[in-house]
Amino acid sequence: MLIRLLIFFLLILVLPTFFIYRKYISKMSNRVVKLLFWLPTLLIIIVMAYILISYEPSPRSIRVLANFIIFFLCYTVPQILFTLMILFMMLFHKITGLKINGEYIGGAIAIIALGYIIYGGTYGKRDFQVREVTTTFRKLPPEFNGYKIVQISDLHSGSWTDKGKALSKVVRIVNKQNPDLIVFTGDLVNNLAYEVTPFMKILSGLKAKDGVYSVLGNHDYSPYVKWNSEKAKKENMDELKSYEAQMGWRLLNNENVKLRKGNDSIALIGVENSGRPPFPDYGNLPKALKGTGKMFKVLLSHDPTHWRREVLPKSDVNLMLSGHTHNMQTSIFGFSPAKFVYDEYDGLYSQGDRKLFVNIGLGYVMFPLRIGARPEITVITLSDGKGKR
Repeated sequence: MLIRLLIFFLLILVLPTFFIYRKYISKMSNRVVKLLFWLPTLLIIIVMAYILISYEPSPRSIRVLANFIIFFLCYTVPQILFTLMILFMMLFHKITGLKINGEYIGGAIAIIALGYIIYGGTYGKRDFQVREVTTTFRKLPPEFNGYKIVQISDLHSGSWTDKGKALSKVVRIVNKQNPDLIVFTGDLVNNLAYEVTPFMKILSGLKAKDGVYSVLGNHDYSPYVKWNSEKAKKENMDELKSYEAQMGWRLLNNENVKLRKGNDSIALIGVENSGRPPFPDYGNLPKALKGTGKMFKVLLSHDPTHWRREVLPKSDVNLMLSGHTHNMQTSIFGFSPAKFVYDEYDGLYSQGDRKLFVNIGLGYVMFPLRIGARPEITVITLSDGKGKR
């Protein structure tokens, strides 16, 4: 897998560079210019090789990789788009006989793309949005009409490098919503439990009337780390669970709690990550549902594919809250490549009176940018459709 990924990156680096060189640079008489043209590509290949050899799943290595990826995208994406535009114009000329100067159009597209990448890698990944959603259920207990749930997800704490400034802002925004309940739907870390330790004091500041509840995501199990033993892996997981408890978060591992308001109650259910391969599947929905009977049910499950695989056909869960997709951290004019991977990847989905909301996350992983897919804090208000009492 890693070798195939490396080959892909090399191809998208070298092929457009070679095309531009052959079409424009090779015609120049100055040899120094010809050599200097290839220098950035050579340096990128050297750095790529260094990262491949030295990479380990630590916050430092992830930051080095993230910075490299930003530079790589800034260099390659404009070249790719410029090359594609030139090739398109050449084909257009061959078919129609009309000649349009593709260099100007391609150059403009390349500059716009560069601007988008720089924006996404700086301000875009901290441009938090509050998305307000009202969900109506006929079977909602009357006392919970207007109940406000704030959902956050996919923090990926090992990726943050600003000493907690952004996450402090998140906590202020969340608390400002005056929530009845705060839920976190997984991926607190990238790989290792200690990644969250610099931010524990900040995250412990999250406050809601009925508390803060969480579940685990695929990254929280550290499946992308080469562990020396199962004992070491378990110790890392135990540390993560301990850190969440110290922050005042209640982790729901295939279990449920009853939330009460007046004479009514609803069940808040949490499962361990239940994903399709290659993602881990530790969810035990029957166990998590035990004792909930015919209660109104809100399920926290990190991976939205769980909804169609098990939740819809094998349970009576009313509302499921998920994360995981990040909307691929890219949405241009409403289009995201996530639609090719997930049936449900961003926002609210309904099947009759049963609903799923997919939060696109606060953090970022691998690609340290967000273009269009703004980091999200969701305010979900439960309604019975009869208005306030």
